Amino acid sequence: MESLHDYVLEYQRQLNRGAIQKAYRGLMEYIMALRRHFAEKYPDHAVSGSIYYGYMDMTYFALAPKALRDRKLKVAIVFIHEGCRFEAWLAGANKEVQAKYWKLFKESGWNKYRVVPTTKGADSIVESVLVEDPAFRDLDALTKQIERAARKFMKDVEAFLVDH
Repeated sequence: MESLHDYVLEYQRQLNRGAIQKAYRGLMEYIMALRRHFAEKYPDHAVSGSIYYGYMDMTYFALAPKALRDRKLKVAIVFIHEGCRFEAWLAGANKEVQAKYWKLFKESGWNKYRVVPTTKGADSIVESVLVEDPAFRDLDALTKQIERAARKFMKDVEAFLVDH
């Protein structure tokens, strides 16, 4: 295994090329615009005021329609850096809420979306890939694609909760 020193040297070499900073900045600006889009288009949803930038592993913001908020649940719109994809994660306001709803989804046998195998160390209960291979050439089209898939995910989760 390489040492931290070796990793930092490679990090510096990559940064000196300049593409990483441009890509990262562009991604963060797009995610900020996406969060703003949801906040403006869905004023009845609680949209987080900030973005979690992560450690270049994931970046996300949360939103919660009333039906989820009333249950202390939220949906995170997550960008997975290594996989370069957008996902939606159903999450609880705290570990107790997370465990309660994870058990409900797991025991129901619901398989419309991926129910995480365990809540230990997990930030989510249920996950869905929104966009597998995002095309950043047309950001308006990408936003619509993410929005459409996220709305379907939230609607499906809400319908499940009403039935259970």
